[in-house]
Amino acid sequence: MQIGAPKETWPGELRAALTPAAVRKLKSAGFEVAVEAGIGAAAGYLDPDYADAGAAVSGDRAGLLGASDIVLRVRKPAADELALLKSGALHISFLDAFNERALVEGLAARGVTAISMEMIPRTTTAQKLDALSSQASLAGYVTVILAAAHSRKIFPMMMTPAGTIAPSRVFVIGAGVAGLQAIATAKRLGARVEAFDTRPVVAEQVRSLGAKFVEIDLGEIGQTEQGYAKELTPEQLDRQREGQKRIIAQSDVVITTAQVFGRPAPRIVTADMVAGMAPGSVVIDMAAESGGNVEGSVPNEVVDAGGVKIVGLGNLPSEVCRHASDMYAANLANLLGEFWDAENGALNLDRDNEIAAGCVITQGGGIVNAAIQSLYGNVQNSE
Repeated sequence: MQIGAPKETWPGELRAALTPAAVRKLKSAGFEVAVEAGIGAAAGYLDPDYADAGAAVSGDRAGLLGASDIVLRVRKPAADELALLKSGALHISFLDAFNERALVEGLAARGVTAISMEMIPRTTTAQKLDALSSQASLAGYVTVILAAAHSRKIFPMMMTPAGTIAPSRVFVIGAGVAGLQAIATAKRLGARVEAFDTRPVVAEQVRSLGAKFVEIDLGEIGQTEQGYAKELTPEQLDRQREGQKRIIAQSDVVITTAQVFGRPAPRIVTADMVAGMAPGSVVIDMAAESGGNVEGSVPNEVVDAGGVKIVGLGNLPSEVCRHASDMYAANLANLLGEFWDAENGALNLDRDNEIAAGCVITQGGGIVNAAIQSLYGNVQNSE
């Protein structure tokens, strides 16, 4: 079975879907692997590295896509490349299926089986396949490095002959995978860290990292079966904003990571909160590309709001593309290994399997994922 991995063409995307280590793993499992020339250059992996690992390196992108039984990418495919895919091929990437109906319907019409990596269930058995979490962890790290680079203050306390420098105060809003990594990284740099999450269940995790968990009474809240935060009511959002206002005013850095899966990010930091921060403070809005947690943030820009920097840079894992590629490629290799029937030389994407039911979006000419069917309404079903 032929695997093909094209070079990413999305603006600013530096990650690669396959690394030489992943190629070796897939080759040992019995797959044939081809990659587009230059696929890993931005991450420091050169074409000879892939050739040494056993991959064929091709300069013909269209030919690579047309010959592949399985296509692996980071980003969703361009609409004009759908016609290049084999009918019956398996396409695996982040798809943003909740917001890309035309693309999903195009994949179904082409007869492509499409897996959306952000739809991998967050279960114990699927942990090694969970690319959303692996990339979010790196993004959380990057938020703190960006904050430190933009801040006019150092993070750690320092005792010097000139006097003692107090540690910077960092407030992390959202203690999911990205938020917990941001907390851990800020603590390693010596900051005083506080954090809030709508799910009280994560309070102990926050405290175990040495941060203070901020208690705000929002009434009845919780998380989904997949571990995502439930969407708050307008009244609960108002309570959250009011409870955070004082902490934000005394923070040197605020990092927001709050996102609701499949929906626009909630607005939790308002312009008056930003105005209450001291000049030279920094706000990192990790959700800028999905609607933004912070009023005034602009995707992929750094905005000066009265002396406070609001950083809305997107695609944060790409800032550390070497390790992001390593982790994503490992997730893909593990995913294929999960469904690979070596005895018969075929992939078994039986949707009775919990993982397949969650992440397979199109199959057999139709849209088969229950969540996407429900969102789109009346769609063609292969069954």
